[in-house]
Amino acid sequence: VWLVGERRSTGEQKYYVSNLPVDATLKALAAAIKARWICEQAHQQLKEELGLDHFEGRSWTGLHRHALMTMIAYAFLQSRRLTAAGRKKKSRGPAATAEPASHQTGDPQPLRSAAATAMPSL
Repeated sequence: VWLVGERRSTGEQKYYVSNLPVDATLKALAAAIKARWICEQAHQQLKEELGLDHFEGRSWTGLHRHALMTMIAYAFLQSRRLTAAGRKKKSRGPAATAEPASHQTGDPQPLRSAAATAMPSL
């Protein structure tokens, strides 16, 4: 078992316990610790913007269906964001003038507007 301590530039100290193998590198430990942040951000977006925490049913099946629908909507919206980000990078060349004005801004659609149309209510 690894006990990893982190001292941040703000003076805050954090500690983590890991069960990675003995021969794990410091880089592998740091990657495993920081990967948790991505999961926490995804969970926060699922709750705040897609309504994961709005389930008020009483059945286990209903809860699973609700969670599945929010995760499908999240995956769809993330794929749209990545597509928009790729289009934005490609549009920096001379062909950028051929795109409609809405695509030239490069701003991805906010989750809230797309979530309202992508996720049916249960």
